[in-house]
Amino acid sequence: MMRGLFWMFYLISSVAQADILLTKDEIAQTLSFGPWPPSVALDPSNRVSGDADAIALGKVLFEATELSIDGTMSCSTCHDRDRSYTTPDPKAIGRIVLTRNSPTVENLAGLRWYGWAGKSDSLWAASIHPIIANAEMAHTAESLKIALENSAYAADFEAVFGPFATQEPEEVLVNTAKSLAAFMEKLVTPYTAFDAFRDDLQADDFESAGTYPIAAQRGLKLFLGRGNCAFCHSGPRFSNNEFHDAGVPYFVNDTEVDSGRFGGLQNLLASPYTLDGAWSDDPEKSGAWAVQNVRQSHADFGIFRTPSLRGVAGTSPYMHDGSLVDLEAVVQHYNTIDMERLHTDGEAILRPLNLSDQDAADLVAFLRSLSAAP
Repeated sequence: MMRGLFWMFYLISSVAQADILLTKDEIAQTLSFGPWPPSVALDPSNRVSGDADAIALGKVLFEATELSIDGTMSCSTCHDRDRSYTTPDPKAIGRIVLTRNSPTVENLAGLRWYGWAGKSDSLWAASIHPIIANAEMAHTAESLKIALENSAYAADFEAVFGPFATQEPEEVLVNTAKSLAAFMEKLVTPYTAFDAFRDDLQADDFESAGTYPIAAQRGLKLFLGRGNCAFCHSGPRFSNNEFHDAGVPYFVNDTEVDSGRFGGLQNLLASPYTLDGAWSDDPEKSGAWAVQNVRQSHADFGIFRTPSLRGVAGTSPYMHDGSLVDLEAVVQHYNTIDMERLHTDGEAILRPLNLSDQDAADLVAFLRSLSAAP
């Protein structure tokens, strides 16, 4: 009897293990994408990071049209909660059509660089730019202070930051951005089918792991292997948060180009709102080393920050210019990438993948598993 039970257990275990397509090395790589969500420390440069009242204020201000000079737009105009904090537009629409796609504001806590070109080194600094950019919300520090003093949120703002009368306009601007950052730090994409698979592998629960779709497993093997996607899309966020040439044209029109990281560094190095600046609340300036040491180079021209793939099924269209309409188009872009388009002095990491139709479908199946089911 016991021998029969042993063989039954062995057969069940063998079938479950047979449903796992990954090699030992691929399993080890898969474990590096978690656990999810990650533990993120409070931002020492933002004194209201983690403060419940500041988070509540930031949530309200995120929807507040008072953050635009004429009361016509809010942060949520370009970062719609029902669209994974993006919009369906290829390029963001402010007071004009902008040159870049609206990235999601989920999973941003604890990054080193922010924005497609990395022109900010903190989440609060990244929140300042759209408020004062002429093509976006178009406030000055002075007009923002007046708008908030006369808003329905004035008392809540003062409860967090003190009386408006004691704050200079620029301080009000920075405090507004810090409350927005405190709120956005809490925006994290949900646990997914991939996460369950990854955690089952870590627990050696191969029977449960075997319920992860075979197509997604095949796609994961391509992601780790022939596609070399994990070179840039690494870690629990599926992003190294650095800057790369993805083979996407950086011409805005016939006469203009998007300089990407090169222009982002120009803005960063000229900005008073960095971790090395007076507006940081961190007395140790612990994150300032990055902005202190970064330098522009020709290779920075036309490269952009690697986006996270978490929740990617809900953030179309894709790339910095919104030029790829869906995940199938993204896979096809890398499948037939134009090598002539890549920087001659850049990284030699991209090659046409030459995927079959089944391979491409499998890779899309894997990418979709990084988003929660609708």
